[in-house]
Amino acid sequence: MKTAVVYYSFEGSCAFAARTIKGILESAPFKGKADLYEIKTVDAKKRTGFSKYLWGGSQVLMRKKPALAPLEFDPAPYDLIILGTPVWAASPAPAMVSFLDRHDLRGKKTALFCCHAGGKGRALEKFRALVPGAVISGEIDLRGPVQADITGRLGDWLRNLG
Repeated sequence: MKTAVVYYSFEGSCAFAARTIKGILESAPFKGKADLYEIKTVDAKKRTGFSKYLWGGSQVLMRKKPALAPLEFDPAPYDLIILGTPVWAASPAPAMVSFLDRHDLRGKKTALFCCHAGGKGRALEKFRALVPGAVISGEIDLRGPVQADITGRLGDWLRNLG
């Protein structure tokens, strides 16, 4: 099965989870290949401290769709597309929204993961709504994935994607 792992990561948690997923898929018992795609915004300025929460929350509330750096991604050759996003104001990050506005995944087998430090709220529900017509084969939320041992949990999740 040809798999793509497409993710946006602001502080590294989703990048860690995406690399872990790729590693699991390329090891036994999967022994497959997974292509990794990182979504990046044109505005690469890193916000820190409390201001990052104000900025990120306002981006979600104002339904901003940031400009993305070029990313050569074609969903056609993939049997499974795994999408990952951090949770911002109980929603997928605006960069993931921009990405999904540009890529039609109707009919594609898709799995969703989100990373958060506290609560996911309705992030997965909102994430599902961004991929209309996709065949959602699984979803998982990861709290503090960098600090937690998520390999076993992700391995179980990946085995159950069917």
